[in-house]
Amino acid sequence: MFRFLAGIITALMVIWAIQYFTDKSKQKDEIQFNSALLEQQIKQVGKLIVTEGQFSQVLSYKNTKKNYFDIFSANKKALVIVNAKVTVAYDLRQIKTEIDQENKQVIILEVPEPEINIYPDLKYYDISQDYFNKFDAADYNKIKGSVDKMIQTKVDQSDLKANAKERLINELSKIYILTNSLGWSLQYQEMTINSPTDLDNLKF
Repeated sequence: MFRFLAGIITALMVIWAIQYFTDKSKQKDEIQFNSALLEQQIKQVGKLIVTEGQFSQVLSYKNTKKNYFDIFSANKKALVIVNAKVTVAYDLRQIKTEIDQENKQVIILEVPEPEINIYPDLKYYDISQDYFNKFDAADYNKIKGSVDKMIQTKVDQSDLKANAKERLINELSKIYILTNSLGWSLQYQEMTINSPTDLDNLKF
């Protein structure tokens, strides 16, 4: 009788051990599969998203140059019509992530800064210049610099950056949806993302 019970107990322990290691193996395979799936998804998200805007402005440029002990002055002036295309872009290939298989976490370590590019189209009208004060490369560079600063101010005051960030969050939400569906969690630095709305409150 004792041997019979001992045999049953031994058989049950063997079955339990086989089941335990089989489950562990399946769990490990599942984690590795999910990890590979997440890595693939993050690579698919990695792209350049661009928001474009158009800005227009009219500038009046004038320069006066004194000659001969400030007795005579020479003037030059022009009317400048500015039409500029501005792009705000996020290169998501620069997102730095880390996958913690043990804790089933995807950690976003760093999000790239937005890249702002200004493409001005300048047209000059009503150009007038005196013989001793003609337009040269320095004038055009000065006008170009003033235009870039002016457009940058307009961009900062517009909703262009906000629209670009909204598109960024839409892409990041794809990672959240996938991690959540697999039973994993998404973190940005040390903050756990519990819902898509949490992404709206992140500061990039």
